[in-house]
Amino acid sequence: MVFVLDKHKNPLMPCSEKRARQLLERKRAVIHRMEPFTIRLKDRTAQESKLQPLRLKLDPGSKTTGMAVMEDNGSGRVIFLGEIKHKPGIKQSLESRRSLRRTRRNRKTRYRKPRFLNRRKPKGWLPPSLEARVNQTMNAAAKLRKSLPITAISTEHVKFDTQLMDNPNINGVEYQQGELMGYEVKEYLLEKWGRKCAYCGAENVPLEVEHIIPKARGGSDRVSNLAIACTPCNQKKNTMTAEEFGFPEVQAQARKPLRDAAMMNATRWRLFERLNEIGLPVECGTGARTKKQRIEHNLPKTHYYDACCVGASTPERLIVEPDYIHIWSAHGRGKRQMCQTDKYGFPRAHRKNRKLHFGFQTGDIVTANVPKGKYKGTWRGRVTCRASGSFDIRNTQRQIICNTNHKNCKVIQRADGWQYEKIKLRSKQGQDALTLTKGEEWDPMYFCTWDCLAHYAMRIHKREREMGFE
Repeated sequence: MVFVLDKHKNPLMPCSEKRARQLLERKRAVIHRMEPFTIRLKDRTAQESKLQPLRLKLDPGSKTTGMAVMEDNGSGRVIFLGEIKHKPGIKQSLESRRSLRRTRRNRKTRYRKPRFLNRRKPKGWLPPSLEARVNQTMNAAAKLRKSLPITAISTEHVKFDTQLMDNPNINGVEYQQGELMGYEVKEYLLEKWGRKCAYCGAENVPLEVEHIIPKARGGSDRVSNLAIACTPCNQKKNTMTAEEFGFPEVQAQARKPLRDAAMMNATRWRLFERLNEIGLPVECGTGARTKKQRIEHNLPKTHYYDACCVGASTPERLIVEPDYIHIWSAHGRGKRQMCQTDKYGFPRAHRKNRKLHFGFQTGDIVTANVPKGKYKGTWRGRVTCRASGSFDIRNTQRQIICNTNHKNCKVIQRADGWQYEKIKLRSKQGQDALTLTKGEEWDPMYFCTWDCLAHYAMRIHKREREMGFE
C-alpha cells in the first residue's frame, strides 16, 4: 500500500505498489515523502476523486500502541496496520538531569540557590513520561490524517482494576483495607519473613528492609517487593535481583509490577480529550469488547489486530489487505543535554548550540554517492553530522554503513523524530487479500527494512539525472 495525495496535498485513497510504479513512470506523480512512502498526483484533486469513508482505530498501550485503518462502510476492509513504539527512558533522563542540577547547585559557585514550592501544577497535569505517550499517539494520528481521508476515530477506553489484578479474591471492604492494615511496614515485613533474614536465615541480628527487585533495575517501593535481610546479605546482593542472588523462591513472592496498568489508567482520559479536539466523531470501546471480537475473528494477540477489533463499529467479517505492518518508533529530535559528564557528574565535553552542519542535521535521510575509497558506491540511511564535515550513514539498526564527506550527501527527507520500519506479513495460503473470519493461521513474520518501491523510485530519479532531467 502506498499513500496518495492530490496536487494540493490533500489525502486520497491509497493505491498498490504496482499502480504507484506506473504513475511514477508515466510522470503523473512525483515522490512526496520517502518514509512512509507517499506520492503526489499532478493531475487530480480530491473533488475529482471518489473517496471511501475511513476509520482510524487505536489500541493504546504503555510501550506499544496499535493502529488500524479500515473502511467505515461495513465492508470490513483493513487497508493499514501499524504500531507505535513509544520512546523509553524519559523518566530516567529527567532524574539524571535533576541529580546533576542538584549537585551543581550544592557546589560553592555562583549558581542560584534551590527554590521550593514556587511552582503550581496545572489542572490535569501528567508526568512528562506519560504526557509523551499521549503526544506521540496524537502525532501518529495526525500523520495518518494527512495521508488518508479519515472521517472517524475509534479508541479503546479501558480502566484497569489494579487491586483485583494483584489479588483476584479481593471483595467488598478489602478494597479500603489493604495488606498493611494495623501494621507498620517493617513490623509487617518482620512477621511476614519470620523475623529472620530472607536469604541466609540469620536470626537475632539487625535486619534491614531490602528490595527484592532493586529500584535500579526497575523495582518499586510496593510492600510486595520488600524483604528483610541482614546487613552482610544486603551489601552482597547489591543491585542483583533475588533470583540472580540465588533465591528464586524469594523473588517468586514479589508480585508482578502494575506500572503499565497504572500508566494506562492515568492517560486514558487525556487521550480521549485530545482526540475529541480533532473534530471528528470519536468512538470508545472497552477492553472486554476488544478481546471478545478478537476471539470471534480468531486473530492472534497483537496490538494491531487488537486495534482492528476496537469498538462497536467492528464488522462481523474482516478482510486484511496490507502486506506490511508499519512500525513507527519515536526517537525524538535529539538530546537537550548540552554538557556530557563522566561517571562522577563532572563535565567532560560540551555540545555546540548549532545543530545544522553544511545544511544537514543528525537524523536526516540522505543518499551518499561515494566515488572512491572503502565505501565506494551508493548508500542510503540516516546521517550523523559533525562540524568537521565527516558524516556517518547509519541503517535502521543504527549501525554505521558508510563514512563520507558532506559533499557526497543529498537530503531525501528531513528528520522528524521518528524511525520507520516495515514487517512483511504472509499467510500460509499466500493470498493477496486475507479474509479473517474463522481460524486462519499465520507464518512467523520477518523484518523488511526498506520498501522496494522506494528503491525503485530512487533508480528512476538517478536515471533522470543521468539523462539531464531535473
